[in-house]
Amino acid sequence: MRLAGRPQSVNVEDRRGFPMPGGRMPALGCGGLLLVIVIALVFGVDPREILGLLGDPGQVDTVPVPAPASGPPADELGQSASIVLADTERRWTELFARSGARYEPPTLVLFTGAVESACGFATAAQGPFYCPLDRKVYLDLSFFDELDRRFGASGDFAAAYVIAHEVGHHVQNLLGASRPEGNAASVRLELQADCLAGVWGNRANREGEIIDPGDFEEGLRAASAIGDDRMQKLSRGRVQPESFTHGSSEQRARWLARGLESGEVGACNDSEGD
Repeated sequence: MRLAGRPQSVNVEDRRGFPMPGGRMPALGCGGLLLVIVIALVFGVDPREILGLLGDPGQVDTVPVPAPASGPPADELGQSASIVLADTERRWTELFARSGARYEPPTLVLFTGAVESACGFATAAQGPFYCPLDRKVYLDLSFFDELDRRFGASGDFAAAYVIAHEVGHHVQNLLGASRPEGNAASVRLELQADCLAGVWGNRANREGEIIDPGDFEEGLRAASAIGDDRMQKLSRGRVQPESFTHGSSEQRARWLARGLESGEVGACNDSEGD
């Protein structure tokens, strides 16, 4: 992708390096609690005193916390994400205008490790996500390293597809899509978001400004790499289709390809979702 020098979005909130509001601390876990008990026994103190020194997760921190930076990031990875977001804003604004509607762009929140959203507390291990309650896309940029190192899906467009997928959920929210109940409904919603990411890619390619030959192939590899079947095979050693929430590798690549080929939102409305 040709991203250098392209306009960046101003709808970026950079929380990297900032503590979470409310003084929330990561859970200690069994190992951490055992260590606290051992230290307490060695020094002859009540373990509860040590836990108190570590902070009460429910207590609001009285020390002022600086506000996260807003606007275009200064680092290369952050800039690339901001440029992709800006291009999604441009394409979806055009598409919404065709139907007489107004596109309201989401905010991209960059974080490291863990984050608090209107949808609750989340860690980077959960991957990028969209919260419809605050209309924000949450992204730990280290996910792209994981995508490359663990799943063999590298390249600028692979990363762009991930962002465009989450923006696709925002588009669904603006269009009034209901929140899914059950795995089958969740799969349909995720596959539609893949298709909407493809719609953006198609539109971005029409003017030949940022898309290079081979970019779409990168996106299809990324979609295939993070299918539920492959993820389960890697993590559990077996595949359980009944527990899919995002769709198989074949489904995800096929629905992304559908959007890339058509460039039309209507192509993403197949109610079957298979």
